[in-house]
Amino acid sequence: MVGSDAAAQGSFGVGVDKMRKRADFLRAARALRQGTTGFHLQGNPRGDGLDTVRVGFTCSKKVGNAVARNRAKRRLREVARKMLPEQGRPGWDYVLIGRADVTAMHDIEQMARDLEWALGRVHSQA
Repeated sequence: MVGSDAAAQGSFGVGVDKMRKRADFLRAARALRQGTTGFHLQGNPRGDGLDTVRVGFTCSKKVGNAVARNRAKRRLREVARKMLPEQGRPGWDYVLIGRADVTAMHDIEQMARDLEWALGRVHSQA
């Protein structure tokens, strides 16, 4: 049953889950952060003993109208899907925040390099 295996892994792959609760986003906002040209990254070691990486995405109305915000979040999700299974640390929460007039149009490959750099900076601060 290939479909059930893919559903069990989630849309981001093995060990990467989505953050859904507001309290988790607020906890990440008080933790480590790093800005890049395309987005801001917030990282928070959970300390709950679980080996999953969790990721959340947000874009405020400063990013643009609903079309621009959704485009920016799709791009952030794609970059996270590529990078977090290898670069993310187990037991951490990450929030990617879209930037106004940049995230929706920024090059995906450059965003991937920026995420790798930002993860290194956040992990070195921990």
